[in-house]
Amino acid sequence: MPEPKTNDELPPIPPKRYFTIGEVGELCGVKPHVLRYWEAEFPQLKPVKRRGNRRYYQREDIILIRQIKSLLYEQGYTIGGARQKMSNDPEEMNKISFKPSEIKSLIRDLEEVIAKL
Repeated sequence: MPEPKTNDELPPIPPKRYFTIGEVGELCGVKPHVLRYWEAEFPQLKPVKRRGNRRYYQREDIILIRQIKSLLYEQGYTIGGARQKMSNDPEEMNKISFKPSEIKSLIRDLEEVIAKL
């Protein structure tokens, strides 16, 4: 299976509390060594560390990683530029983003409600 090129092609995040670095790598389309490097570069990214210094990521971490990936790989920011954008505009980084298919589905649902009214 080819690597996902954009966040729109990534699988949905399962309803779990903690994820291993390997699981996060698959969910975000990046290798574990990249995730460890991003931890050093982005102070917002702090997975829980347990026995033997093993990392456990939560849903918020995965969303943050997908945002970092988008800034670096899709929008063309450098590491420094992405770090600055995230620290200068934390509200923007916390906005929920929807896939185009999700937006279309929401619009259809809303149109059905309007038609019933």
